[in-house]
Amino acid sequence: MLLRLNDHLRRLALTLVLALLALLIVPTVHAAEAEVTSARIEASDEGYRLAASFSFELSHALTDAIAKEIPISFTTEVELTRPRWYWFDEKTIRAVQTVRIGYNPWTRQYTATINQGLQQNFATLEDALALVLRPRRWIVADKGTLTAGAIYNVAVKLKLDLSYLPKTFLITSLNNSDWRFSSDWKRFTFKAEDK
Repeated sequence: MLLRLNDHLRRLALTLVLALLALLIVPTVHAAEAEVTSARIEASDEGYRLAASFSFELSHALTDAIAKEIPISFTTEVELTRPRWYWFDEKTIRAVQTVRIGYNPWTRQYTATINQGLQQNFATLEDALALVLRPRRWIVADKGTLTAGAIYNVAVKLKLDLSYLPKTFLITSLNNSDWRFSSDWKRFTFKAEDK
């Protein structure tokens, strides 16, 4: 019985060693990276606006998908929270903007749709991606939403949003690292002012 137990322990140890070696040998799959190069909140007459710029390169697979009339969606998220010493931070604002870029072979133009509403046509993919790389005049909070003089923690993130893909295409894209990228959260503080 003791020999049998030793045999089982040796097999278990060997299995664990082989599993660890397999993890070390198999190359890790890294998603393409996006980066928030700059971000700040500006006060305006309409409210509080995000001024940000992002940096990323589209993989060949994504560029090819757009050319084959598969629209690709990019989602920018902004969260504003106000720290409180006596309780958890107050989650004040969460704003999301999705830019969907597609190609129309009939007109030979790229179409960018912001939040399933405003739609613009562009001659090149680079011009359409400019809406993603540098969001324009995006009001993330109305004028009276933030408390004047209060300091807010702001977090900004950009990601490729697979939830807008056709369901038949979604399965193959989940296994491909070219179809997964997002930036880390860029965090900074902002003092709300009256404008």
